[in-house]
Amino acid sequence: MSTSALSGVTPPRLLIVDDDPSILSQLSLALSRDFSVKTANNSWTAWELIRKEHPDLITLDLALDDSDPESGFGLLEKCLGFDPYMKVVLITGNDEDQNARRAIEQGAADFFGKPVDVQDLRVLLRRVLTRGRLERQNAELVRNLGEERRLGSILGQSPAMKALFRDVDKVAPVDVSVLVLGESGTGKEMVAKEIRRLSKRATKPFVSINCAAIPENLMEAELFGHEKGAFTSAHAARVGRLELADGGTVFLDEVGELPILLQVKLLRFLQDHQVERVGGREVIDLNVRVLAATSRNLEDEVRAGRFREDLYYRLCVVTLKLPPLRERGEDVLFLAQYFLDRYSNEFGKGQATLMPGARLAIQNHNWPGNVREMENKIQRAVLMASSRHLDARDLGLEDAPDSGRLLSLREARDEAERRTIIDVLRQTGGNISKAAQVLRISRPSLHELLTKQGIKAREYRARQLHASNVDPVDR
Repeated sequence: MSTSALSGVTPPRLLIVDDDPSILSQLSLALSRDFSVKTANNSWTAWELIRKEHPDLITLDLALDDSDPESGFGLLEKCLGFDPYMKVVLITGNDEDQNARRAIEQGAADFFGKPVDVQDLRVLLRRVLTRGRLERQNAELVRNLGEERRLGSILGQSPAMKALFRDVDKVAPVDVSVLVLGESGTGKEMVAKEIRRLSKRATKPFVSINCAAIPENLMEAELFGHEKGAFTSAHAARVGRLELADGGTVFLDEVGELPILLQVKLLRFLQDHQVERVGGREVIDLNVRVLAATSRNLEDEVRAGRFREDLYYRLCVVTLKLPPLRERGEDVLFLAQYFLDRYSNEFGKGQATLMPGARLAIQNHNWPGNVREMENKIQRAVLMASSRHLDARDLGLEDAPDSGRLLSLREARDEAERRTIIDVLRQTGGNISKAAQVLRISRPSLHELLTKQGIKAREYRARQLHASNVDPVDR
């Protein structure tokens, strides 16, 4: 009998999809101790089980029906369309590296090579399952913030962000090129992913290419692919990143870093949607939407002759500008509280709070690294601080301007009031009536205070539910 069965906890649901009966038998027997296992030997049966059982995890051999990998890719696409947080792990042969890479680009969680070492696979499945649980919890936390303060996974309540949300909603369904501008760390790739999520290409591949991270001498082959023998180390033909995105979306991050010669080739692709692999003669037609981003001022780059004007106009049919965090006003503390709640929950260390000095330091800090910097600082503080009451020093902001300023009496009262209300809501699971009784005030008075402090009781109801829902593999 499984450990989960003995403890009375429902084990995670695992679907094993493979056309080899011996692999189905081996994995089913070996993994049944940790998972509730179902098996399927073809894509049709697998899809019926997915819709009926809604598994938490799937192991998938791509070459299912008549050894055609496209049947596996089709099933992977349907799975992620059905539930984007469902985790699919590929079981691949040694000669399927290209397919594994394509599947990861399409949204698979990981891959595992044959012959299968069951013990190593079990470890991988547990890790992937935990990641899926955290992603699902984080998505629920974001949903509880309310539609007016988010667009998918992008958060904000400042006027600038609300305007951005409206613009993304307008441009996403229309198949045009979009240029996203913003400093490093403002969330340009997140905007690109939201455009893709809201478009008709939502379940198709999303291929992200960091143009600043690929050496110039490899960039052409990376983007357009190459044929065998095209250059000294080209021992086999390779599909380019643009070709991997066929039917979907490609995101060119830091597009301002592209060398001039490649800008010409990219421009040609944007004009006719065709590519030729390096060393090849075949013209390959592609159906790809191109989104691009840069932290550079491309108009200045055009004037300096470092970026082609015709390519610039091809990329920026629509331009979206992401404001830096220091210009987002009320979003600064709003995001700080979100990250604090998220990582307190994720690390299981108890709910942390921001002391008045920490809140003041957060407001005064210039945030040169923007949202990425804030997330990093709060994540580290929740993990490393000796107390759950975080001060400016825990955040690495002890030298922030005016961080030692004494609070006014009004500020001190507001902060104490806020902390008390939040503590009571945590204790009562967000129950307004119980919280009002503990605080010895009426329900209408508590509602007024919640509105004044910008606190939503439902967030604490959701958090209590998350705390009671722990996967058995993490116990």
